[in-house]
Amino acid sequence: MAKRTAVIDLGSNSMRMAIFEKTSRYAFYIPGEFKMKVRLGEGAYEDGGAISEKSMKKALDALGEFKNIAKSYKCHKVFCMGTSALRDAPNANEFIKLVKRNLGLNLKVVKGVDEANFGAIAALNLLEPLDEFVTIDIGGGSTELALVKDGKILESISLDVGTVRLKELFFDKKNLKGLDGFMKDVLKQLPQSFKSKNVVAIGGSLRAISNCIMQMQNYALKSVHNFSYKFSDYKGFIKDLTEASVLDLAKFYVKKDRFDTIREGAFIFLSIVSRLDCERVYTSGAGLREGVFLSDLLRPSKKFPPNFNPSVKSLQDRFLDTSNKAVVKYVKDIFEELKPLHGIDDKFARELEVAAKLYNIGGCLGFYGEHINSSNFVINALNYGFSHEQKSLIATIIGMNGKKNLGEFEKFKSLLPSEDTVRWLSFMLNLAKNLDINCTHKKLKFEFVNHTLQISGAKENFMAKESLKKIAKPATFALIFV
Repeated sequence: MAKRTAVIDLGSNSMRMAIFEKTSRYAFYIPGEFKMKVRLGEGAYEDGGAISEKSMKKALDALGEFKNIAKSYKCHKVFCMGTSALRDAPNANEFIKLVKRNLGLNLKVVKGVDEANFGAIAALNLLEPLDEFVTIDIGGGSTELALVKDGKILESISLDVGTVRLKELFFDKKNLKGLDGFMKDVLKQLPQSFKSKNVVAIGGSLRAISNCIMQMQNYALKSVHNFSYKFSDYKGFIKDLTEASVLDLAKFYVKKDRFDTIREGAFIFLSIVSRLDCERVYTSGAGLREGVFLSDLLRPSKKFPPNFNPSVKSLQDRFLDTSNKAVVKYVKDIFEELKPLHGIDDKFARELEVAAKLYNIGGCLGFYGEHINSSNFVINALNYGFSHEQKSLIATIIGMNGKKNLGEFEKFKSLLPSEDTVRWLSFMLNLAKNLDINCTHKKLKFEFVNHTLQISGAKENFMAKESLKKIAKPATFALIFV
């Protein structure tokens, strides 16, 4: 497979492109994302779905620019996918031939159920693990849903309801009575099997709503991917958003570029989610583009290998010369031996292990402030497979560098476990990394006896002994070499 791949998503409202770069067999990151609002479906819903010449010209020009960007990124593979507007258009073939003739791109029309499946594949692989969920991907012309349980996509459906479609047929005409009847007919197509306490929200409108909620909360993180909220807490807010005037949208923290379709997206979302028995909404920054890329990358299973995380491995590939195996082993052993003292839930062992793998990635910028730089790398680039709580904890464990107080990481306090738990985890990482630095190539063993952590395998190491004296312990116990 090509090292760099571009995936273009030509929707009814916007055209988007993501550049994916592989760093090893399954690890990857996104070095670039681009968006143009081309409105391919503009005016089509009152004209039998036909794409106008004006829209074709605008979309063709935008595709040409995207092709040039992909070339500048040295992408050796380009997937060009068209969704609802092309599915609906009787003159879709005319546009597809135009794209092939002028740009040499193979524009593929994605079926509605396939679009739903791509979104589900992205959610399964790139969100924090969930036992079951329903994805909802609201686009300009259609809305796709997939039912997922135990890591399998059980059912997928595409509904002919989208933000641009509703805007042109109902909102612009202020025909809300007609809108209610239209939506009732659409919801009749939704199978009774689509029930879940977890809903995964995909698409620009739903990410925008989550951004609004994050702004309201003065939320600690800026990343919308994996942000979650209790649906009942914000159902009223979303309903108010559907009824707001354009002039009032700023009061809801809506960004200006979303003014034109946010109310339509909120209306569709509220109508569908109210039918699903939803308790919690998880926001996915990944959707069709990621699903297309992963379907190619992970053939034939479309799943990452067990216990593999693409973000962790990509950060290691790009910024580390070593795997930190010794530090990882030490923190695991220290965690187990000190259990009688710290009493921390085993579930936090995973975050401690990831912190041990990534604690020194900031060293690529230099020695000074390595722990703070590494922490910032985690916050900004550990994007996939972790909840916001887990990501904040990993960053804090690294950034505290064994200190007793949260300090600048107080800003993440609402997302962290108890301060005592964080202090212990950071201490264990700090102890392990100091032992690795000062006892290179030695095989250390740990035993907690008589309120003393005994470390064997480096008895004569003077530097190791001196470094241990400087480590702030979160409780009263002895540290000795034997």
